[in-house]
Amino acid sequence: MTDELQQGLVRISDDVVATIAGLAALETPGVAAMSGGISEGLAKRLSGRNVQKGVSVEVGQVEAAIDLRIVVQYGIPIQEVGVRLQDNVREAVQNMTGLRVVEVNVKVEGVAFKDEVEPDEALRVK
Repeated sequence: MTDELQQGLVRISDDVVATIAGLAALETPGVAAMSGGISEGLAKRLSGRNVQKGVSVEVGQVEAAIDLRIVVQYGIPIQEVGVRLQDNVREAVQNMTGLRVVEVNVKVEGVAFKDEVEPDEALRVK
């Protein structure tokens, strides 16, 4: 028997890749939050699975493709955040899993303002 047959196969779960990508995304300067879509909320309610908020992945045996939905901080150039985010996520996933990341797609779904005031607080300020 050859060593290849004795070693077996290592398969990395989509959830593992999604977790790594989500954590790397949240550590990227300018990313205020991940954006969960309606379908993710529905999937979580129906299946009870811990769906990764704002992250979708397709994982093969040697490659991965990642889609991210984010909310950026107001005042930071969105294009810069996007490029930095793609680099951070690609590097984190490749370093931790050994998978080749073929694409990191970023969809900006909102802008977060630092000085947002809650409606109740606005009433108290008057």
